[in-house]
Amino acid sequence: MNEPTPTILCGTHGTRTAAVVCGHMVSATDRVLGFVENSSDPDDLQAWCDDCERAFLEEGEMTPAFQRSHAMKVVCDLCYARLRERHAKAP
Repeated sequence: MNEPTPTILCGTHGTRTAAVVCGHMVSATDRVLGFVENSSDPDDLQAWCDDCERAFLEEGEMTPAFQRSHAMKVVCDLCYARLRERHAKAP
């Protein structure tokens, strides 16, 4: 049985599909941080910045220390797309 897609009430976009990003990407407006998607499923919107990716690789898993530094934020799918555009580095 398929679970319903989680939604969020975004102050900008209304009720939308929920996505998860690190708090660094939400708060950084003056620099590009990188955008690492954490799922190959296009309907599972999760991403974090390059620094979070390095920390995750060093920890080897989502340890409590990693989770504290990650500062997870739930955003809508349209905000997620904007964050991807803002923080993705050119190939």
